[in-house]
Amino acid sequence: IIIFIFLIGGSFWIFNYTNSITIGVNAFLKRMQGLQGRKVLVHLDVNLLIVISIMIVFSLFGAIFGMSEETIAFTMIFVPLALSMGYDSLVGMSMCYLAAHVGFAGAMLNPFTIGIAQGLAHLPTFSGLAYRFICWLIFTALGIVFVVWYAKKVKKNPHFSPMYQLDESWKEKLQQQDNLIIPEHDRKSPISAWIVWLFLSIVFIVVSIFEPLTTISLGKTTCYLPIIPILTGMFFLIGFITLRKDVHYFILNLLLFAILALIVGVLAYHWYVMEIATLFFIMGICAGLAYSCSLDRIFQLFLEGCKDIMGAALVVGLAGGIIVILQEGKIIDTILYAMSNAMQNTGKVVSLGGMFLFQNLLNLIIPSGSAKAALTIPIMAEFSDMLHISRQTMVLAFQFGDGITNMITPASGVLLGCLGAAKIPYSVWAKWIWKFILFLIVVGFLLLLPTLFFPISGF
Repeated sequence: IIIFIFLIGGSFWIFNYTNSITIGVNAFLKRMQGLQGRKVLVHLDVNLLIVISIMIVFSLFGAIFGMSEETIAFTMIFVPLALSMGYDSLVGMSMCYLAAHVGFAGAMLNPFTIGIAQGLAHLPTFSGLAYRFICWLIFTALGIVFVVWYAKKVKKNPHFSPMYQLDESWKEKLQQQDNLIIPEHDRKSPISAWIVWLFLSIVFIVVSIFEPLTTISLGKTTCYLPIIPILTGMFFLIGFITLRKDVHYFILNLLLFAILALIVGVLAYHWYVMEIATLFFIMGICAGLAYSCSLDRIFQLFLEGCKDIMGAALVVGLAGGIIVILQEGKIIDTILYAMSNAMQNTGKVVSLGGMFLFQNLLNLIIPSGSAKAALTIPIMAEFSDMLHISRQTMVLAFQFGDGITNMITPASGVLLGCLGAAKIPYSVWAKWIWKFILFLIVVGFLLLLPTLFFPISGF
């Protein structure tokens, strides 16, 4: 994750040097403000519709393929967008990070939590999907309501935001970029941009020849689609159109296809942090070349970006060190043993609540879902059998407990990476979100109870 943060930070520093995101955000907001005047949308807040739409998409990403580390890159995009719409950096980070992790908690097809836990519990993979979908809807709706309520408060009174003064560095940068006037001749696509487009088009074509069909598996459903040939045609066409219009739009097109490639890579080719970091690293270099930067200048910018995000990377390393101490000192084993003894003579509801609470507390020191599943599921599966609690219910308790407190644990490298990218102090984030976390814990427990008393498919 540390290397991932450095590569992402350096790549986006190159990308931001081109001012393409600023130009794209301003053009997007002007288009949205134009829509505000239409009769159909006159009574709606278009900015809030944007926030809600983005949160639904990222919640789905968290629920389907366990998006987590990827949100570090998106934080750098959505924080400036949120500030441009009159909100703050907390809203910007919530649009991707909070949404993805709310979806992660109420996941339907997450292979890193549900898939591993059900395998260890000897349950059919992704069984109980219907009830999990209901849980995802409830968690996502609550996340959206919380963020929208807060966003409206900040829009009405900016001083309501705990980041009001801390966001000044973002606001000054945005103000400078808003006042930036790029001459018409500097917006024309240079030869280097056309070369980048042609080179990437050839790469896409070659990959399409070797991978004409892509296998995508969602749960038990597997489909074969010509995704890469479709992306090749889209890149060739959209790249040509944007190059004729403005080099900045072409650079934004590189970002768009990097995101599309990320989704395909995660769903079909099981990419993880190093593949994703490499993808954005290539995107940053291509953006710099398209903007006519020399290689010396590109890597100078890259190192400046690494320097800017160094603090976040170091904090992630320290958080990882805490986890090593807990594991090597057998502290986690001691906690597991004590918890298993405490739950032996309790009833179903109390035992289930104990399992759920235990997973939430353990997640504060072991944020890795797969590692926690390997540690706890074999033990919890035996206890659930002794207490006549469905193993599926036990897995659901693990899933909720693993996901909810991810959003506040200081041991999470992803959370610290996103906070570093958004320039939000951990103390501010924890104070802002802790009540919402407690509320989700209560809701999660209530959603577990029907599985004890009602015949639910898969449970």
